Amino acid sequence: MTIDRSALGFGDVALAVYACDPWTSRGRLFPEADSLTRSPFQRDRDRIIHTTAFRRLKHKTQVFIAQDGDHYRTRLTHTIEVAQVARSLARALRLDEDLAEGVALVHDFGHTPFGHTGEDALHEKMTDYGGFDHNAQSLRIVTSLERRYADFDGINLTWEALEGLVKHNGPLQTADGEGLDGPVPQPIIDYSRRHDLWLSTHASLEAQVAAIADDIAYNTHDIDDGLRSGYLTYEMLEEVPFLAGLMREVHDRYPDLEAARFTNEIMRRQITAMVEDVIGVTQANLRETRPENADEVRLCGRTLAAFSPEMSEIDRQIKKLLFGHIYRHPDIMKIRAGAAQIVSELFDAYFADPALMGSHPWTDGIEALTPAQRARHVADYLAGMTDTYAEKTHRQLFDHTPELR
Repeated sequence: MTIDRSALGFGDVALAVYACDPWTSRGRLFPEADSLTRSPFQRDRDRIIHTTAFRRLKHKTQVFIAQDGDHYRTRLTHTIEVAQVARSLARALRLDEDLAEGVALVHDFGHTPFGHTGEDALHEKMTDYGGFDHNAQSLRIVTSLERRYADFDGINLTWEALEGLVKHNGPLQTADGEGLDGPVPQPIIDYSRRHDLWLSTHASLEAQVAAIADDIAYNTHDIDDGLRSGYLTYEMLEEVPFLAGLMREVHDRYPDLEAARFTNEIMRRQITAMVEDVIGVTQANLRETRPENADEVRLCGRTLAAFSPEMSEIDRQIKKLLFGHIYRHPDIMKIRAGAAQIVSELFDAYFADPALMGSHPWTDGIEALTPAQRARHVADYLAGMTDTYAEKTHRQLFDHTPELR
């Protein structure tokens, strides 16, 4: 995809007309005075970084359990990489970089210990109580569960940041209110009744670049971690012609390069190719749709920040490679089974005896809750755990804890 370099932003030009303007934000659920030194979206980003939930990402799984090695990505380092790519895309497209970065930084707040494995286990336990969805949990964290401010629960993010968090992967409802991918999680419905997040439209372009930055980041760093772990080999990468071509390019230019540098050179080229593809496609889509403001982006009926058909096929091939050799590897599946057991048994223990969750605020008034409310309360507590804390707590409560390595 060809890039129009003359239209690129390098951080020294005004925002495009289709960007979100922080000074005309739809505001916060609880009105606050403006800052003298920061835009509303800058404040959002700063508040996100200062949360307990952000710090906990350090000890939450991306793919490999933390004790497997210090150099594997965690949910925190993944998040930082997503934010970097999102900010680069936003700058090039002359979007609000702070909003794009903020959505990227908050997008995984709701992940349970042990990543998607923990989420699946908790969702199964919550089947009779509305289920569990990490995106909805992220919303609960930033609108309710973080307790830092005297005037409100949560961190009172702007409408644009919350919209981006909830809809960065696309609309959730039809115009008639029907869920596009099954029922919309109740926490999202409940919050949107108070602070309408336009669940039937697309999100801002800032949120869209954060979403595709997520794909770019994990497609790249999961290959890097896979090679580091030994689950992937360079020969396996040959299954994807795009990756085979990158390896030939690096080898031809640096025939005697050591393995670590060789891998890094491949990853650099992969990120560059994907980022440049998204920029070119998005520019073309913007020229076609010609949105005059951020709302016209939301209402245009399609995702504008996307891969080209060719890069989409590469993305599909890379995901197939990762699922076949890493995510579904017998060793990883064994670890996932143990992690799911930990989450499931902790849920049962806390639901049966909430006193095990400790003191305030987790046990206050819990006797008066309905079973559904109690289950959600337990899910909130359990989802906030890190891998290390969940494993440690399980060892305290049970005679046998699965070995996650």
